[in-house]
Amino acid sequence: IATVQQTARDRLNKNQEEPTILLECDATLLDAVQKHLKVYKIRRKVGITPCPDLSLWTILPFEQSSKTGSALEVNEKKVVVCTRDPRTDAMGWRLVLSKIDNPLDIVPESHLGEIQDYHRYRYAIGIAEGVKDLPSGEAIPLESNLVYMNGISFTKGCYIGQELTARTHYTGVIRKRLMPVQLGNPLPPNSVPEKAQIVSESGKSAGRLRSYMGDVGLAMIRLAFANEPLQLRTAGDARVQLKASVPDWWPSEENK
Repeated sequence: IATVQQTARDRLNKNQEEPTILLECDATLLDAVQKHLKVYKIRRKVGITPCPDLSLWTILPFEQSSKTGSALEVNEKKVVVCTRDPRTDAMGWRLVLSKIDNPLDIVPESHLGEIQDYHRYRYAIGIAEGVKDLPSGEAIPLESNLVYMNGISFTKGCYIGQELTARTHYTGVIRKRLMPVQLGNPLPPNSVPEKAQIVSESGKSAGRLRSYMGDVGLAMIRLAFANEPLQLRTAGDARVQLKASVPDWWPSEENK
C-alpha cells in the first residue's frame, strides 16, 4: 500500500517566503515544548508540528585541532540541514536527514559511533545537553555556561528571567559553574545517588554531580573549590576522587 505524505524536508523547502524554523529539543520534552509554543502563538497563523520523518546526527572531528573549523564535505542533495554546531567548534557539525537516508552515504569517509561515545565526548569537554544535564526549572543559564554556547542574547527582546540573567552577567558575580569532571575510577550506571554531593578534602561542600558516564561527567562546582582535589560521595558514604577542569572552548579569561 503506497501513501502520499508531505515530508518535513518538503515542508521546509516549500515556500521560502514563509519563514520556517526547525527546532531541536530533548525528545522527552517534545509534548511540553509544543504545548509551550502554542501558548504564545495566540491568534497567529503559525503551524507547530513535529517531524518524525527526520533524524538528527552529530559529526564529530576525529581529533581536536585547528582543522575542526574547516568545511565539511557532504552529499548536499539528501541533506535537510548541515551546519556547524553553534555551541562550540569542538562539537563538530549537526546533520539532519530523512530517516530513510544513511548518514554514511551523506558524509564520505565517516563511520558510525555509539550514542555512549557521543555522551562521553561531550562530558569530557564540558557540553551540557538535554533535561538531565539542564533540569527544567532548576538550571540557571549563566551557571550552565549557556552564554559561552551562544545560548543567551543580551540584545534581543524580553524573556522570562531576563532581568536576573542580565544583572548577573553584567555584575560578573557567578559563584558556581557546570564543569567537566574526571572521576578517579569508572562508576557503573545508576550507582551514584541523584545530585550526589561533592566535597573538598576538608569536607566542605564543593558542588553536586549532575550526570556521568564511566569516569567522566558534569558537575555544578563552586568556583572557589574548582582547582582543589575533590571527592564524590557515593552510596554508603563511600568517596571517589574527582577533579574538575576548565574547558578549552571557554573564553580566555576563564582559562586561567
